[in-house]
Amino acid sequence: MNLSSRQLRAFVALAEERHFTRAAQRSHMTQPAFSALIRMVEAEVGLRLFDRSTRHVSLTTEGEIFLSGALRLLGDFEAMQEGMSDYASQRQGRVSLAALPSLAAGWLPGILADYHERHPGVRLELRDALLDPCLDMVRNGQVDFAVAARRADMSELTSDFLYADDFFIVCRMDHPLAKCEGMRLSALAKWPRIQLARGSSVRQALDGANDKPTLLLEVEHLATVAGLVLAGLGISVVPGMTLFHFRHPSLVIRPLADKRLRRSLYLVRRKGKSLSVAAAALYEQLLESREQIRVQA
Repeated sequence: MNLSSRQLRAFVALAEERHFTRAAQRSHMTQPAFSALIRMVEAEVGLRLFDRSTRHVSLTTEGEIFLSGALRLLGDFEAMQEGMSDYASQRQGRVSLAALPSLAAGWLPGILADYHERHPGVRLELRDALLDPCLDMVRNGQVDFAVAARRADMSELTSDFLYADDFFIVCRMDHPLAKCEGMRLSALAKWPRIQLARGSSVRQALDGANDKPTLLLEVEHLATVAGLVLAGLGISVVPGMTLFHFRHPSLVIRPLADKRLRRSLYLVRRKGKSLSVAAAALYEQLLESREQIRVQA
C-alpha cells in the first residue's frame, strides 16, 4: 500500500464531513478531482471505504477501521513534523562535547550558560578529560566535538583553530624565581617541577619544545598542581588559560620568555560527519567567541 498524507487527509475529510462538496472545499480541491482522489484511495486499499447515495455518504465497516489507522498515521506524521521543526529552530535537541579540564572549568562555562539561556530546550552534555580521551570520544562518536589541542594521530578527525595559548611560570612568592623576569624554559631545569602527566595537552606542548625538567611530581589535575606549588614543593609551567587555578596571594605568575612555546587549541570533530543543528550552532558560537579569549597574567 502506497498512500500519501494528502490522500489520507482527503479520506479523513470525507469521513468527517460525510459530504463530497464540503470535503472537497475543506481539501481545497474541485469536487471531480476530490472524487477521483477518493477512488484512488479505495483502489490502493483494495476495499470499498464509503457507501454513497445521492444524499448520503457513510463509512463502511472497513472504512471505520481504516479511519482509525489514518488518524493515527496523520497524528504521528504531524508530531514528527513538529518535532523536526523544534530541532530546526533549536527548541529541542542535544549537544555533547568534550573539553580539556582547564577549558571546561575556565573559558567554557560562560559560553555554555549563554547558549543554554538562548536554547533552554537543548540538552547539554560536557565531558572534561585530558587530550587523548577527548579526541578518542570524538573519533568514537561519543561526543559531537571537542575543545582540545591536536595530537600526532588526527586520522578521521578535522579541526578549526581556536587560540594559541602562551605559557607562564608559577611559583611561591618566596621562591627565587618570583623576582625573575624573562626566564626561558631551558633556565628552569634546575628547579624541582610539578607538572601534568604525559597524557595532557600541556605536557605534550612542553615535550615538543624539548623541555627537560627536574620532575618532582606528575599529576592529573591542575588543582593538584596548584596545591603542590602552594605547599612549596616546586614550580610549574602552565598555559595562560589555566591561570585561574593559580591566582592566590602566595603565588606569583611570570610570563615565560619562550614566545614560540604555545599550546594551540582547536575545535575538533569527526571528518565527513555533519553536526546536528543544535551542535553546529554551539560550534559556531565557540568559533565566534575566540576573539573574546583574553589571558590575564
